[in-house]
Amino acid sequence: MFRARSFLDVIKHLLIMAVIVAALIIGFFYWYLPSTTNHGETIAVPKIAGMQLPEAEELLEEQNLRYYINDSSYNSNLKPYTILTQDPAAGSKVKENRKIYISVNMKNPPMIKMPKLIDGSVRNAELILKSYDLKKGKITLVPDLQQNAVLKQFVNGKEVKPGELIPKGSVVDLHVGDGLGNTEFEVPEVIGMPVDEASVLLVGQGLQIGTIIYVPGSEEPEGTVVKQRPFADVGAKIRVGELVDLWVSGEEPVQGIE
Repeated sequence: MFRARSFLDVIKHLLIMAVIVAALIIGFFYWYLPSTTNHGETIAVPKIAGMQLPEAEELLEEQNLRYYINDSSYNSNLKPYTILTQDPAAGSKVKENRKIYISVNMKNPPMIKMPKLIDGSVRNAELILKSYDLKKGKITLVPDLQQNAVLKQFVNGKEVKPGELIPKGSVVDLHVGDGLGNTEFEVPEVIGMPVDEASVLLVGQGLQIGTIIYVPGSEEPEGTVVKQRPFADVGAKIRVGELVDLWVSGEEPVQGIE
């Protein structure tokens, strides 16, 4: 058993023990630990976002890196299995065997509910379709009094009601009203009628009043319709929503100033 003969011996042995401990610490942190963890050896993460998954997998293996798919979504403009995002970002310094987290574009689109486009305008339909990641297809004008209003919506030639499930990214065709309608009837005769009564008659039959032209010096009482276009000839037809121009006797009324 060691016995210190003097105070100086104690100091010497303490110094020897301190040197041994320091050597162990230095050896552990500067030799053993770096040799087991590849300390200081890093790899620049390659850019794999935008690549196809098989190509990215091969590239990562060459760099001694791994990947893990932690998310997926669908973009109809990209090929299936395209890598959308990566973490860490390209250029980051990592150690060998580091796991790269990626999100991938799905092969099959998810099913979503068809939005309601009916009764809205074409412009409104375009905005809704974009927000749902759907595409506007062919627009077909059909006879209807609702001008520029969406009447029906179709996917792959089949009419789809709001709320029905369709694939995300689908092309949606629209039937849109032409503002005229398809009901034809004989042109009503309004010549000889007061202009206000003629207007009520025309509007009541689904027609619109076009241009009113005043004819001063007419022999007819003032405010009487003396001419119309289209003419009420025998067999002449007109459709709902069309315009009728009127010629009215008398001076054009002066608009009052409020």
